[in-house]
Amino acid sequence: MERNMTQIALFAALIAALGLIPSLTLAFGVPITAQSMGVMLAGAILGARRGALAVLLVLALVALGLPLLAGGRGGLGVFVSPTAGFLAGWLAAAFVIGLIVKRLRAGPLAVTVTLASVVGGIGVMYAFGILGMSIVLDKTLAECAVLVMAFVPGDIIKAVLTGLITQALARSRPASILSRH
Repeated sequence: MERNMTQIALFAALIAALGLIPSLTLAFGVPITAQSMGVMLAGAILGARRGALAVLLVLALVALGLPLLAGGRGGLGVFVSPTAGFLAGWLAAAFVIGLIVKRLRAGPLAVTVTLASVVGGIGVMYAFGILGMSIVLDKTLAECAVLVMAFVPGDIIKAVLTGLITQALARSRPASILSRH
């Protein structure tokens, strides 16, 4: 129990720390950040439940007003901004990534994690993000889908990096990949 709580807190801290890397905010109010890679890593390494709990911890701290999101954003206002859907998508993304990594054991771990990160960290997260943007910006789902295409190249790079990092960690400390246990 104590070990689980420590791992969840460490990955929440990782997600928050990745928010310190300068972001690029697009014209429609959604920033390109490194934090989504932290979400991918949480799901891939901690597994579905623990990864989602790490994200939930970050979101709870943000709701309390801590400026843990890229650009020093925090507080309840972010949950009604154009990024709100992406934040909800973080939770689902970490869970889906962890689930895929646990169940899909064929092939090299880096490939499995990259695939899981594309499905969960891009597909699932974008589904939530597009829906949230559509509601907040009063645009159609199709219009919002076009807007988020600017994120795809960077998120594919983050998915590949997540796969490589997870594989490197598995080689050096195999027991640390909790999504496989």
